[in-house]
Amino acid sequence: MTQLNTPYPSTAYLTGFLRSRGVDARQEDLALALVLALFSKEGLRAVADEIDAIPPKKRSGQVKAFVAGLDRYLATIGPAVAFLQGRDSTVAHRIASRAFLPEGQRFSSLDVYIDPDDPYGGDPLAWAFGALGVHDRARHLATLYLNDISDVLRDAVDARFEFVRYAESLALSQPTFEPLARALAEPHNLVDGLLHSLTLDVMERHRPHMVLLSVPFPGAVYAAFRIAQSIKARYPETVTVLGGGYVNTELRELAEPRVFDYFDYVTLDDGERPLLALMEHLAGRRAKDRLVRTYVRDEGRVRRIDWPEPDVPFAEVGTPTWDGLPLDRYLSLLDMLNPMHRLWSDGRWNKLTIAHGCYWKKCTFCDVSLDYISRYETASAELLVDRIEAIIAETGQTGFHFVDEAAPPKMLKALAEELLRRNVAISWWGNIRFEKSFSPDVCRLLAQSGCIAVSGGLEVASDRLLKLMKKGVSVDQVARVTHAFTEAGILVHAYLMYGFPTQTVHDTVDALEYVRQLFDANCIQSGFFHRFACTVHSPVGQHPEEFGVTLEPLPPVTFAKNDVGFIDPTGVDHDLLGEALNKALYNYMHGIGLDEDVRRWFSVRVPRTRVPRHFIERALSRRD
Repeated sequence: MTQLNTPYPSTAYLTGFLRSRGVDARQEDLALALVLALFSKEGLRAVADEIDAIPPKKRSGQVKAFVAGLDRYLATIGPAVAFLQGRDSTVAHRIASRAFLPEGQRFSSLDVYIDPDDPYGGDPLAWAFGALGVHDRARHLATLYLNDISDVLRDAVDARFEFVRYAESLALSQPTFEPLARALAEPHNLVDGLLHSLTLDVMERHRPHMVLLSVPFPGAVYAAFRIAQSIKARYPETVTVLGGGYVNTELRELAEPRVFDYFDYVTLDDGERPLLALMEHLAGRRAKDRLVRTYVRDEGRVRRIDWPEPDVPFAEVGTPTWDGLPLDRYLSLLDMLNPMHRLWSDGRWNKLTIAHGCYWKKCTFCDVSLDYISRYETASAELLVDRIEAIIAETGQTGFHFVDEAAPPKMLKALAEELLRRNVAISWWGNIRFEKSFSPDVCRLLAQSGCIAVSGGLEVASDRLLKLMKKGVSVDQVARVTHAFTEAGILVHAYLMYGFPTQTVHDTVDALEYVRQLFDANCIQSGFFHRFACTVHSPVGQHPEEFGVTLEPLPPVTFAKNDVGFIDPTGVDHDLLGEALNKALYNYMHGIGLDEDVRRWFSVRVPRTRVPRHFIERALSRRD
């Protein structure tokens, strides 16, 4: 599973491309189908039947509460799902009253708001949604309700169950296939059985010659193999192919023959060229040795075949299509009150790429050696707006999420001008670099074209570490650029990082002070701290000596390889500091503690910040 509010774009891109080449291609979202099957009256009754087999003494508190309130869950699951799908808005009032849905442990987060001077009279949701935000309140409460039920599934049916990271540990940087093989050999549980039935239904409906499974994240791997297992058991002649972001990142040294008990082929990087070559091979028009970026099993051994052939140009990949996907059945969730994360899970966005790859491709923490970053290609603004108009005509939706690694400023400016020239009204958001090209005039232009939010990497807010990262930006430049976006009415989200090689405690305190001042000056309105992870495809992973760290040795790899541990001589306890950073950030997003010393957030003694108190204010006064 990836997101429940909107389709993941890979199948839409491949379906559109293959149809443009005359291929009868169809797409299905089995993740959504699985969730809707589980979160229904019939699904909850099946869960209750599973619980009956568990001795009462071994049931968790959440499971016991579910059983005790089963009738209420059965009565409310249909209306709650219909509301989140946008099919029944009137039930929002009942949900918002907190007297309609049964409430489990996920609702406890609403009962810890303790500000004695709270202007909202102790209402834990009023500061987030205001007195009139009934619809938003209801969506947040309905999302907590679904999360409660997911906890029951995890406790009573499948300990690996999560909406996004389902059985992630079986695949995330897992050097051998053994854990996944053991899981796949186990008998079906309730979730596996439902996925098996859904898979066979789809196969019977379409009767495909070939099935492509796109796996973007580790949390989608187990289910992909279960789907392929079901297909091979019933339709052994059907060709199965594995690809997607997870494969492109983690399976670049694949040597495990058992993978090919489930998949006939595994392809790397953009799928268009490998699939054209594979279809020609299966049609007898191309020899196997002329496949492109494709793993096969030959005589019991894994072989990678990579006939040198240029990729399909970005301008020729066609327009993605969502035909076949049930766009009215996706769930508009509101699980996090972070304003930018809300865009990820709230509403159905048409996902589109402005350019392939990254125009900067220098950041030392990034997988700059891989194709999805390193191969930079653009298309004309006219072609992009043609695609936008075609997508609107098909979906009836005018919201767009541009999913670039970093959308190029020149292309965004040209796109905005073309949208305005054609009088095409859309709402859009995406990821950028906070570079000086985004002047106040350009930010206003982007806002006029429909830009509602941008996200960008401030990472470790330290000029020394930004140089080590090769971000190509400085803290004062970020301040001026983000303030220009804010003044244009565009929400700004900052990606933040901690635990980068050589980062000291003092660096961390200074970074938090910069962040405090950026929030205080209304340069950014949203942010999230990520713990740095070293990958084997990044400059840090490939040249650790340049960053003052030593990589921990990896075991022999036959399956997945991505994250790699490292030894940092600073010896800083970044996990402890991360708790303080996230606590501070949560409060800053709600306007709390902005005038206080940043040391108050840390549970251990930390040094005073070295950042001048009015650093950001002075940076803004020096605007060009």
